[in-house]
Amino acid sequence: MPNIRDIKRRIQAIGNIQHVTRAMEMVAASKLRRVQNLVWAARPYAYKIAEVVGRLALAPQAREISLIVPREVSRVGYVLLTGDRGLCGAYNANLINRAAERLSREEHPAALIAVGGKGARYFSKRPVEILKYYESIGDEPDLFQARDLAREMVDFYLNGVLDEINLVYARFHSALRHEIKVERFLPVVTPSLKPTEEVDYIYEPDPGSMLEIILPRYCEMRVFQALLEAKASEHAARMVAMESATSNADEVIDQLTMSFNKARQAAITKEIVEIATSAEALRVRS
Repeated sequence: MPNIRDIKRRIQAIGNIQHVTRAMEMVAASKLRRVQNLVWAARPYAYKIAEVVGRLALAPQAREISLIVPREVSRVGYVLLTGDRGLCGAYNANLINRAAERLSREEHPAALIAVGGKGARYFSKRPVEILKYYESIGDEPDLFQARDLAREMVDFYLNGVLDEINLVYARFHSALRHEIKVERFLPVVTPSLKPTEEVDYIYEPDPGSMLEIILPRYCEMRVFQALLEAKASEHAARMVAMESATSNADEVIDQLTMSFNKARQAAITKEIVEIATSAEALRVRS
């Protein structure tokens, strides 16, 4: 049976770890609330600008805009959005596995744009070309970060470095659920409209001029929304993981406390037996 002192030391150590996991759970919950509010606020604008760009892209003038017209694909890029840190369950591992799966099934030469330290460190040890690496996005992504990233991706596309760019990120649904998405970013995906949705809008100025104005904003907003969704999913996964770790620590402490009580009871029983035996021996001798 383990020593009583060793069991007490283990209980104290696990209790200290539990304090840390509980604090990390509370911090992740606080960060999640802030980012979740940003996600809910940004989604209507992101959906509407995507709808407007999609309808404008159906106009004949859009056939002259390079960000919309598909071209022959000779190289594909994947933008992987992971976290910089761990302790968030299988969040990073699931994203990395999905990206690795897509890269392994890709028919064309592929390159990676890693946003987040976990994905970059994993693929830096694999035979995958990393075009760009972004780290320390922060707990609350801002539009300036998204603007820099979007412009970098657009430059890769316009300069012919990449002929197709896809986003790999986690879409936030709730604190207990997120969904890994692989979506095309460039060229812009035009929607398939139902006959009842085919409305002939009148644009001033013409659709081509409007697209040249709106497309950069659309790209920035698309990246910004993906960053928010990914960061909210990461905070939620970390909160759930730390909650689970805290609960597991409670169970381990209960088990160790039971072992401690049994060991202490056994020690007391042993002392009583020794005292009784000594008393009996003295009685017999006298």
